[in-house]
Amino acid sequence: MSQTVLITGTSSGLGRATARHFHQRGWNVVATMRNPEAETELTRLPGVLVTRLDVQDTASITAAVAAATETFGRVDALVNNAGFGAYGPLESTPQEVIQRQFGVNVLGPLATIQALLPQFRAHGDGVVVNVSSIGGRIAFPLGTLYHGMKFALEGLSESLYYELAALGVRVKIVEPGGIQTDFGGRSLSFSNDPEIADYQPIVKNVMDAFGTLMAGGSRPERIAEAVFAAATDPSDRLRYAAGPDAEQILAQRESTPDAQFLPAIRSQFGLSRA
Repeated sequence: MSQTVLITGTSSGLGRATARHFHQRGWNVVATMRNPEAETELTRLPGVLVTRLDVQDTASITAAVAAATETFGRVDALVNNAGFGAYGPLESTPQEVIQRQFGVNVLGPLATIQALLPQFRAHGDGVVVNVSSIGGRIAFPLGTLYHGMKFALEGLSESLYYELAALGVRVKIVEPGGIQTDFGGRSLSFSNDPEIADYQPIVKNVMDAFGTLMAGGSRPERIAEAVFAAATDPSDRLRYAAGPDAEQILAQRESTPDAQFLPAIRSQFGLSRA
């Protein structure tokens, strides 16, 4: 009997690539998105249910889980992929952007996990894969919100790792580096007030450096392979670096004390102390 995965945020990028990869490996796929009526590709695949799920709408989460269970009998794995990134000087960031950043990327995954836990607990198994980032282990300038929510996702995942183990439920964290998707377009909110001149040199340096970082990123299909590997790994391993850049950067962070690492980041982004 085929296993079933529910994936959030499958309308584009990594979510879509992950849905395709699980489907190619013989899984039933519940591909969720905010506007499923606009989907034309995934709806044509056998064993794929495309349905609405907005991580900020708990009723839609409940409905998606119910539809998945009715269609395939049960859900075996959850991939929390939906999200967006907020960057820019904190002083220039509207409160609604701050609230959305944590609402979508922290409260959203918590809500989807809560919705599936009764089913996982009843079956005595299941796996939760939370898509984090190298940004959940290290921080770059102007990423107060993005890194804050990724650090939060890492923390809640690690705690759930212990909490759910006794129930037979595995928790996994996938940590990509750069991904060659449209993240910088539809999935990125950058707040900046050009009239606050003090921040503009930092903004320019960070944007220039990001172009170089993202150019060396992995294809979403490669990261999807890492998500699948994490979901199907029966071991107690918690974290999975995804992509060569992620492996290199995270290894460097783990081996370098703050006294050396933090000045190196300042230098990389052309920043200096006042």
